Amino acid sequence: MGLSTETTDAYHSHRRGDGERLDVAASVLTLLSDRTRLALMERLGRGEADVTTLTEATGAARTSVSQHLAKLRLAGLVVARKDGRRVVYSLRHGHLRRLVDEALNVADHQIGSLPPHD
Repeated sequence: MGLSTETTDAYHSHRRGDGERLDVAASVLTLLSDRTRLALMERLGRGEADVTTLTEATGAARTSVSQHLAKLRLAGLVVARKDGRRVVYSLRHGHLRRLVDEALNVADHQIGSLPPHD
């Protein structure tokens, strides 16, 4: 017995949505695959911060931090607000903090399961 036209349309619509969802998730993970951006996201997961604080937290050059923040803002992962003359950054969603935390937890498990170096 075949699927009705409505069921088929709903199925294909859902599949297109899954494809878009996977594309967006892959884009987010690609952005987070950079060590500096991951460090920025980890620090912002602990609260908002300005470029000076983020530069100190990551150990990266100020220009590099600014460029990475611009990419994260463009992708909608980070938001910025003015605080006097400073620009203060924060994560757009709490989900991002959890994603970064989980990635770091996986790293901890991977490191913990490695055989000791000789």
